[in-house]
Amino acid sequence: MSAAQPSDAKRLVTLTVNGLERSGVAEPRTLLVDFLRHELGLTGTHVGCEHGVCGACTVRMDGEPIRACIVLAVQAQGASIETIEGLADGEALHPIQQAFREAHGLQCGFCTPGMVLAVQSLLEENADPSEQEIREYLSGNVCRCTGYVGIVAAVQRAARKLAGAE
Repeated sequence: MSAAQPSDAKRLVTLTVNGLERSGVAEPRTLLVDFLRHELGLTGTHVGCEHGVCGACTVRMDGEPIRACIVLAVQAQGASIETIEGLADGEALHPIQQAFREAHGLQCGFCTPGMVLAVQSLLEENADPSEQEIREYLSGNVCRCTGYVGIVAAVQRAARKLAGAE
């Protein structure tokens, strides 16, 4: 019979990240965003408010957008995680990324990875959202630079690209 593991002992966390099984060691209190950035080297997921309100740390867990700053790495054990690094196909940008580039949906780029992953979920749920639906869906993703006009245009353009209309 083995002794109980101390509650602060590091644990092996295994996830499927961008289609590949990845493992690392995390303390029970390690946030998923920190695990992705520091343990797995995926720095595209940004740390913003650390309270789950700005959306900079948005990733997709089992297909759903989540705030990686309020999920513990150990809670994600066995989950499928999608980060911005997994969206492009090699050098070819994903249509959402391309639309953000073409429609000037970014400036400094800090919010962009989380914004793009949120848009991916939006367009999977609603392939042709109205401007109001886009604004409502993205209301939890804060951008301090663009004023959202370019972001909304980028989402509309991405919707057309994904529908094959552009």
